[in-house]
Amino acid sequence: MLGTIVNFIAIILGGLLGLFFGKRFPDRLKDTTIQGIALAVMIIGLQMALQTNNILIVILSLVLGGTIGEWINIEFQLNRFGKLLESKLSRNGEGNFAKAFVTASLVYCVGAMAIVGALEDGLNGNPSILFAKSALDGVSAIVFASSMGVGVIFSAFPVLLYQGSISLFAGLLQGLLSDPVIVEMSAVGGLLIFGIAINMLGIKEIKVGNLLPGIFMAIPMFFVFQYLGL
Repeated sequence: MLGTIVNFIAIILGGLLGLFFGKRFPDRLKDTTIQGIALAVMIIGLQMALQTNNILIVILSLVLGGTIGEWINIEFQLNRFGKLLESKLSRNGEGNFAKAFVTASLVYCVGAMAIVGALEDGLNGNPSILFAKSALDGVSAIVFASSMGVGVIFSAFPVLLYQGSISLFAGLLQGLLSDPVIVEMSAVGGLLIFGIAINMLGIKEIKVGNLLPGIFMAIPMFFVFQYLGL
């Protein structure tokens, strides 16, 4: 779990730097910056989504994953945890803590680098992918924290839990997660990243958290379609 631990620390350090330097910038600059990041996130998500080899796998994964996510109500749980942290730690009453926590958590957890990097770290003891992700997350945490606040720092904990769990159970997942399967998981994740960007731009509130199970539903969907020869 070395890569995940480094990733955890990078987000915290980046968030702290963002909080320190963010106070020096006017709100209009922060708003413009976060809009620019949202547009970049949107392009990244689309690039990932368009790599799918079977759009039906993506659609069914999102439908089934969304059904499971709504039943568990992941988005609500994340927001409730964020608001709990906010009530304990936030002093300014701005009410942005939970939104920053949820948005940053989803950005850092959804994507191929998180899954592939955690697997590589767990199976082969090679944290290089997660080291690269740590650098990217650390830099983005500076910008996120300067624009959205301290909630970004606490998004490091879901990353630790999510990637750490994948690394610990990598041996069990090794036989399932071939390259074609990861492509479809990344495609689903790419659409979720696109949804995060829509939320960041304030276009429409999409319950991305409740769609998270769709990433993992892509695994059985891939094998079903493979069995059916579709």
